Amino acid sequence: MERIFKRKLYDRLLEWKRVQNGKTAILVEGARRVGKSTLVEQFAKNEYESYILIDFNEASEEVKSLFSNLMDKDYIFLQLQAFYNVILKERKSVIIFDEVQKCPLARQAIKYLVKDGRYDYIETGSLISIKKNTKDITIPSEEERVTLYPMDYEEFRWALGDEVTVPLLRKFYEKRLPLDKAHRDKMRDFRLYMLVGGMPQAVNAYIETNNFSLVDHAKRGIIKVYQEDFQKLDDSGRLETLFMEIPSQLSQTNNRYKPYTVLGNIDDSKQQQLLKDLEDSKTTLFSYHSNDPNVGMSLSKDKSRFKIFCADTGLFVTLAFWDKETTENVIYQKLLNDKLSTNLGYVYENVIAQMLAAAGNKLFYYTWPKDETHNYEIDFLLSRGAKLYPIEVKSSGYKTHKSLDVFCQKYSHVIDRRFLIYTKDLVKDEATLLLPVYMTSFL
Repeated sequence: MERIFKRKLYDRLLEWKRVQNGKTAILVEGARRVGKSTLVEQFAKNEYESYILIDFNEASEEVKSLFSNLMDKDYIFLQLQAFYNVILKERKSVIIFDEVQKCPLARQAIKYLVKDGRYDYIETGSLISIKKNTKDITIPSEEERVTLYPMDYEEFRWALGDEVTVPLLRKFYEKRLPLDKAHRDKMRDFRLYMLVGGMPQAVNAYIETNNFSLVDHAKRGIIKVYQEDFQKLDDSGRLETLFMEIPSQLSQTNNRYKPYTVLGNIDDSKQQQLLKDLEDSKTTLFSYHSNDPNVGMSLSKDKSRFKIFCADTGLFVTLAFWDKETTENVIYQKLLNDKLSTNLGYVYENVIAQMLAAAGNKLFYYTWPKDETHNYEIDFLLSRGAKLYPIEVKSSGYKTHKSLDVFCQKYSHVIDRRFLIYTKDLVKDEATLLLPVYMTSFL
């Protein structure tokens, strides 16, 4: 049974419908299998008197050809109503262009359909193929864009029928109180999220079966879909390789992703294009080195130095064990109980990147030399007003934060608050707040 999960982006769609009232279309971007189509169809069912969903993966040539000539809109709307056996009502119906990248003419038509004003329009798509297929068309300016990420921790708890945990954790965070005895359970709950991840199919498999091998099977299916997509865009296999190597690159101590170690000799412009495609696919999150840790970090980001994370940590865990036919239940049980000996630092770094991005933050990090052979590193830098929040990540209960201390001395004029995120309970250590990883999204 395919469940419909509650998603926060629903409220954003409601706001768009109320405020814009037909003046713009809205494009929901996101990786494949992240739940875009389910979300927008559920929204259309609940919030409109009728809707037509055109899935351009499956739509006939007749339907696609309707958008090649927009002179007679009455004809287009009548044809669509006949094809889909739906009556459209003026200002009370919505037309969904699902996987709109498969029909560039429909994407271009949005401009004129919005201007016509009779109905609302929602598009879904993954940006990567939109760009590839819309080189010669006018991209509509009458379009808002929002991103659907994998389910965040709160959405995951909702899916498990728990509406209490996250608001409660927020109260502890706001009051700066430790959880004491409850911390161990909360940490175990959170590790479950790290393992299953936020892809609706994987979450569904967990709820249905409670069997990690079957969850893993669902995640492998999603990764194979991504591999096929990457193959279509780049048949040399290099794009796919960049994605598959994310865990091994993160597990090394070299601070950043080194594409040439993965791709070998490749000219710069080709490498740039592959990396841009990977970022646009929304399957990954890029964190860029900030050359000048100040408020306008986007202006000083170093495009040649970056880390790449998986947009979903559940998929990341499966990728890390990709060499095994299936990631056995025993590995999952050990991970869940915090008993696996591999250094899991990079899994924690990935989930923190995922939580920060889902909460609307752009990702930046900063390194500077400590001595001839070692660097200091701030894992994440968040910009808050005219100030910064530096964050150091520890995968253990290790409480030292030398990088943070040195950084805060060096840049004291721009520091607001400073955080160490780790696996132990909340503690205040002079100026530094030590936070359990499950509180990351409150920053």
